[in-house]
Amino acid sequence: MTEGGERDERGTVVLFAANPWDGPKLADQHIAEGLARYAPVLYVEPLMSLMTGRRSSLHAARLAAPRLRPVGDRIACLTPVVLPGPERPGIVQVSRSQLRHKVHKAIHDLNSSVYAVIDSGTIVRELDAFPAARRVFWAQDDYVGGAKLFGVDPRRIARAERRQAEHADLIITSSPTVDDLWRSRGYQPEFIPFGCDAAAYEHVDTAEAATDVALPRPIVGFVGFVNDRIDLAILDEIAARGRSLLLVGGIPPGFPLDRLDALFARPNVQWVGFKEFGDLPAYLRLMDVGIVPYTQSAFNKGSFPLKTLEYLAAGRPVVASDLPATRWLDTDLIRIESTPAGFADAVDVALGETHVEELVARRKAFAGLHTWENRARRFARVLGLDPQTSEVEVA
Repeated sequence: MTEGGERDERGTVVLFAANPWDGPKLADQHIAEGLARYAPVLYVEPLMSLMTGRRSSLHAARLAAPRLRPVGDRIACLTPVVLPGPERPGIVQVSRSQLRHKVHKAIHDLNSSVYAVIDSGTIVRELDAFPAARRVFWAQDDYVGGAKLFGVDPRRIARAERRQAEHADLIITSSPTVDDLWRSRGYQPEFIPFGCDAAAYEHVDTAEAATDVALPRPIVGFVGFVNDRIDLAILDEIAARGRSLLLVGGIPPGFPLDRLDALFARPNVQWVGFKEFGDLPAYLRLMDVGIVPYTQSAFNKGSFPLKTLEYLAAGRPVVASDLPATRWLDTDLIRIESTPAGFADAVDVALGETHVEELVARRKAFAGLHTWENRARRFARVLGLDPQTSEVEVA
């Protein structure tokens, strides 16, 4: 599937993503890469306006790049630029029309047709806007539960979810909480949890260590956005015990930085900001324990934190908050605690098990059962792209 190239007779999988292609590598990008083994993929980035480019260098780079461009083997990326405020009442219908036109034009320019549509969004996009053999609503999170976090009216989210579900042939859920939620509404979703790129972390212990970290070992590490989802009391407790604490991840615009001043002022705490996916092994090389210190919010309870499996893929012990997705993994390789003191106690114990060879091997083997390759194979199966698969897979 290349612009003006040979036509793929089966057609293209259109994936309406929740994240930009060049942003942090999350579920959307991983599934796009996995599905490209079975069919061409058009990765449609979140809507943006010319005004959006002023907010960050990433947005500015998206505007500077071609609107339709190849980003991988059999993967094209579309950056749909629309009017400002695309989700505002009164503008959303215009945004839908613009998006529909841009996707149809992209498919035409790629000399293809639409085989399937996968949509993880709820307000602007419309599953019924495209003729397709399969229409899938990918319920990655508890969107209504996260409405406050995103500054959106939860009633709008609920209405949009109902509209997407009505037009979907199938709902795919990514966490046990969200799966239960949709089943309680009378649907029969397909539960395909998030995975990990185990191969990317296979050689962490021989990777070149990051040179911008100035903390003594052992190091307790966190990889991910530093935002309202994080229980800062847990981080404070770990740091208060004198443990080296390394934070790797961006801070979203609008987050009150004064909430982090005291934590970042500690000499045993270092924040290195956002790092590209390919650079993460250099930081995990220095981490002795990986932590998932989430609050007990409704949105977090409906999430499936990627970092849990990524730490295990790197062979690191994990301490995580008590979330349904973590319980679903059902392994003694993850210590589960939610109180700051209990969490810090578990970290202290885990630090003594970092380099136990038997445990390192078990962690990596467990992560290997939950790869994005396996997840993408299940996506392909429910899309009718891989009906003959007979390999044993983990749910």
